[in-house]
Amino acid sequence: MKKIGLIGGMSWESTLLYYELINKKVKAILGGLHSSNCVIESVDFAEIAALQAIDDWDALDELMKTRARALESSGAEMILICANTMHLCVTAIEESIDIPVLHIAKVTADEIKKSQLDKVALLGTRFTMERDFYKDILKDHQIDVIVPEQNDRKLVNDIIYKELVRGVLKPESKEIYLGVIEDLRKRGAQGVILGCTEIPLLIYPEDVELPIFNTTKIHAEKAVELSLSNG
Repeated sequence: MKKIGLIGGMSWESTLLYYELINKKVKAILGGLHSSNCVIESVDFAEIAALQAIDDWDALDELMKTRARALESSGAEMILICANTMHLCVTAIEESIDIPVLHIAKVTADEIKKSQLDKVALLGTRFTMERDFYKDILKDHQIDVIVPEQNDRKLVNDIIYKELVRGVLKPESKEIYLGVIEDLRKRGAQGVILGCTEIPLLIYPEDVELPIFNTTKIHAEKAVELSLSNG
């Protein structure tokens, strides 16, 4: 079993989900008393959020590189960043270590292709919805991406930072998200990427008519598959 390295704490609630999903998948495959061989470097999310707010991605790159090197030193054989947005730092991380980073957008794109969809909606932080680092990977897989209109993007982003990362789950916020998803469906979305690891705390597959791509679950379970592979 290869050792999985997790950069977590962004937020700790979603990192908890990663740990749970990874261990449940290992148990489902191996049975018995088996659990994952993993290590977590957990950051202070207040520091991350403050740097995001002022767009200091150079500082964020340095912070994430330090955590990735710590994971490599601890024997990790792959790295997962337990947050969609912080994949903006992947290039800097990859240049600083010798072990692979399992990119959340790439494994999500693979799952979408398995479903034979070619146009999906993307929900996440404003960075994930508005910058190209995530959408370009999907486009490389011949998947068209649509995001909410500007006002809806602000609502989605604000709910993430003001509520979800704080563990606050409001029924009225869920209704806002469902309304945004319905608008995206009317614009041609065939499925919805929950492109923030906290959104699955609020939106479940049974809440939505469209196929839901839970990036947290996809990412965690792919890590287990690779951890247990012989390659």
